[in-house]
Amino acid sequence: MRTPVNRFPELGRVLPTSDLAGTAVSRPGRGREGAVVAAAFVICLLGGTVRVEDALTAPPLAAYLLALVSAAVLPARHRRPLAVLAATTAAGLAAQPLGLVLSPLVIAPALVAAYACTLHVPGERRAAGAVTLAGVALLAGSVPLAGDLSWQDASRIGSVPAAPLVAGLVGHAARTRRAYLAAVEERARRAEESRELEARRRVAEERVRIARELHDLVAHQITLANAQATVAAHFVDSRPEQTRVSLRELVETTGQALDELRATVGLLRQTGDTDTGVTEGPAPGLARLPDLLESFRRAGLEVTLREEGRARPLPPGVDLTAYRIVQEALTNVTKHASGRGTRVGLDWGGGRLTVTVTDDGGAPTGPPALSDRPPGYGLLGIRERATAVGGDLTAGPREEGGFLLTAHLPVPPVRDTATAEEGRTGHANDGTEGTA
Repeated sequence: MRTPVNRFPELGRVLPTSDLAGTAVSRPGRGREGAVVAAAFVICLLGGTVRVEDALTAPPLAAYLLALVSAAVLPARHRRPLAVLAATTAAGLAAQPLGLVLSPLVIAPALVAAYACTLHVPGERRAAGAVTLAGVALLAGSVPLAGDLSWQDASRIGSVPAAPLVAGLVGHAARTRRAYLAAVEERARRAEESRELEARRRVAEERVRIARELHDLVAHQITLANAQATVAAHFVDSRPEQTRVSLRELVETTGQALDELRATVGLLRQTGDTDTGVTEGPAPGLARLPDLLESFRRAGLEVTLREEGRARPLPPGVDLTAYRIVQEALTNVTKHASGRGTRVGLDWGGGRLTVTVTDDGGAPTGPPALSDRPPGYGLLGIRERATAVGGDLTAGPREEGGFLLTAHLPVPPVRDTATAEEGRTGHANDGTEGTA
């Protein structure tokens, strides 16, 4: 069974009656139901006291019988509105043959039934047709059976069929209001669900972002520390001076790792206006690429950088993505590649930045690489980063040996020469190569 959901922006649109019939329409309680039936009985009985000459007398037995029959069927109007409307209309038509004056008071139960009919019958046209048919029947039954037609009779003939029509209009207005309120409540409920889903989505995205940052941080620093420790262990007997240098670099690397990890965890512990005292530094970018390459060179990796084209400023997200791609690629070379020679390329041509990282796949020239480490989620993470900023990334082995990673990242157009020169500040020299 479908619920009365307003799936369109028009909040005030009246829901189809077929949908409204299946809604949880508030039913009157027993006290209210009894009051409605009693009021209809009393009003119908009072209508039986009116005579043709507008005199008032005690209600005859026929008035009691008519009022009792009409009111007795009203409790079923919610379940069978059409049958109750037909029964109350038929009772009203029996007023004149029983010697009573057919007036709006006598058909009070029929008015209640007309209201319920427009409120509960599936289909607005069907409900309107039923109420109209009842009005026409009462119009025909209100014509005097004998005698001339007076002005009083004419006014009564006009008011009797109009009464159920008015009751039907009131019922239609109530139906429209209930549909409106149901649509408002449904939209509020759906808005609340949407907010919860959006909150869950944001939490999931934040978790992925945190996982990427922690992976890039931990994988990079720990890999460097492991490589430096490997160098120290390799030369501990043959080259003590080199061992001391590697240990000093190991201390610096682990210290930087602790600082960055403390800053990252401190940001995660911030909630609302609460400040942990940890300040967030600028996000890394290509301006810090020389320092990144130098850290890998100290770990024994032969890295060369080649930059082509005219550098330009990058949006923060693209700048961070380019840095993380190079960082993760060099970390993977240190962990898994059998060779030590690695080339990093930055090509600013074609309206985009192309980042390439290639290792030669040759025999290692220093301590053994960490090739026995199982693969992780680094490539998946940087591929997601590239896609998030509107770029793409491919990675795979080369035919001549080694591994090639290529990323294409969007670059905004250069506005002027000065801006382009500012973007070049902090980058490696254009078109030059540096070797450890």
